[in-house]
Amino acid sequence: MKFLRIVFLASLFAGAFFYFTTLRSNHSLGSLTNTISAPKLDIIEASSGSNPGDAEEQNNISVYRKNIDSVVNITSHAVEFNFFYGLVPQDGAGSGFILDKDGHILTNYHVIADARQVEVTLHNRKKYKATIIGQDRSHDLAVLQIKAPDLTPMTLGDSKNLQVGQKVYAIGNPFGLSGTLTRGIVSSIRSVQEPDGMTIDEAIQTDAAINPGNSGGPLLNWHGEVIGINTMIASNVGQSAGIGFAIPINTAKAVLNDLLTLGRVRRPALGVSTIPISPELADQMGLASDYGLLIVQVVPGGAADRAGLRGGTERAYLGNTPIMIGGDLIVAIDGQDVQEEQDLSHIMNNHRAGDTVSVTLYRGKKKLQVQVVLGEARQQV
Repeated sequence: MKFLRIVFLASLFAGAFFYFTTLRSNHSLGSLTNTISAPKLDIIEASSGSNPGDAEEQNNISVYRKNIDSVVNITSHAVEFNFFYGLVPQDGAGSGFILDKDGHILTNYHVIADARQVEVTLHNRKKYKATIIGQDRSHDLAVLQIKAPDLTPMTLGDSKNLQVGQKVYAIGNPFGLSGTLTRGIVSSIRSVQEPDGMTIDEAIQTDAAINPGNSGGPLLNWHGEVIGINTMIASNVGQSAGIGFAIPINTAKAVLNDLLTLGRVRRPALGVSTIPISPELADQMGLASDYGLLIVQVVPGGAADRAGLRGGTERAYLGNTPIMIGGDLIVAIDGQDVQEEQDLSHIMNNHRAGDTVSVTLYRGKKKLQVQVVLGEARQQV
């Protein structure tokens, strides 16, 4: 009996030990495992809507959709002579945009310069051979034409009153990537010199990304109107560094009629050779104004000559350079002050041959207003 009691107590103790050390432990671990492996997660899913979230995004999309069908890719085919005088094919690429339903396209002169064949690819990927209608190297502009149906022209804006900080968009084909939109602001309005030495007056500087292939494409305002033609970048690495330049659309509009009808631009000329006058020179010469352009010589038969403007009559030296003094002193044209030759060049760029301008000048101490009908430039202003 005593033996059975000992066996019973031993069995009870062993059972209790097994329960607390094995079964209960496994049950607790299993519960903990279930708790860790199946947490309750609050998952946030993205909205399935495709509409942009703010007005700025909506405007970006609107500008792109409004104009993308009007931007074209231009490929030019030319040939050059290599070292052994063999012909080597040379291909170039750029952008352009449609002007009218007749298929006229505006681009840069340097995009199609020396081209023997030009091909235009529309946004729908259809290709057309293009005819070069007009070229203007001095403004870096060219007009092409294709024969294609259902073309969508762009709307030309006004570049006269652009302000630094205005939002702008560039659409083109950088590196051959067609239909690319970039965005930025007007960074500055300044005169810049192109690689070939030509000067762009009042060029639109922008930080919108412009790269090789964008040349000839449109620069747009936030309404989607063309305010410039993208033409060059300032970069040490040959691609966008945040400084790009566009030709003002008003410059293009001023010469479009000549390009379409004559194939060239009748650049105006006053027909004079001049030197700028500083206050020191004015004091030495006893001139009536301390600024302006002194006419050294008038071109025989030129616009100034026909209007009666006078060149110098007395020989003098400016440093070691011989000049003729005693001529008329031009101080303004159409009410705009003229202080240096760049001012005269800028005014001429806003006119065409045959236009009449009002020249304000001093003849001795007498102030005169003379009407001059501008001639056509022959390497003079």
